[in-house]
Amino acid sequence: MDILAHGLWVGVGTVWLHRHRRLDRRTTALAVGLAVVPDLAQLLPLVYLALFSPDGWTVLLAYANALPGYEPAMSPVVSELTHHLHCVMHSALVAGVVTIICWIWLKRFWIPLLGWWSHILIDVFTHSADFYPSPVFYPVTYWGFDGIAWNTPWFMVANYLTMLVVAVAVWRHR
Repeated sequence: MDILAHGLWVGVGTVWLHRHRRLDRRTTALAVGLAVVPDLAQLLPLVYLALFSPDGWTVLLAYANALPGYEPAMSPVVSELTHHLHCVMHSALVAGVVTIICWIWLKRFWIPLLGWWSHILIDVFTHSADFYPSPVFYPVTYWGFDGIAWNTPWFMVANYLTMLVVAVAVWRHR
């Protein structure tokens, strides 16, 4: 799923959750932030490239808008860093370890982690094997479910229409 949709879905989810469990603005902002961080983290090597390379912005924009099989050529170092950051941030095993550490430290589940968990769960089914499948069990395996590619036009339209319907329903029942 695209970065904006992750943030919007979690925003709608926090409005719904707020009805059942009071959430402050900081918790909501952190949950939305953690919903978009997995995709932003993998862009860090490309942002560095964009800042310090003459053709960096071109590569960053080409990468951000690439269709399966049309990703721009990158140096092996940038390519590997981007790939492994994607794997780490989309791994349920990594998120599980972070969740357990937070639970031990805080003596409770830290609600903003729901943003990260929602990102992983959604991406498992909205990434195809051709274009960044979500490696749910990384670093044990790179396996990822072959879902619907999030950038398929009909799926993007359906996703945002569904989000609009859900958002209207949530806000109407406030």
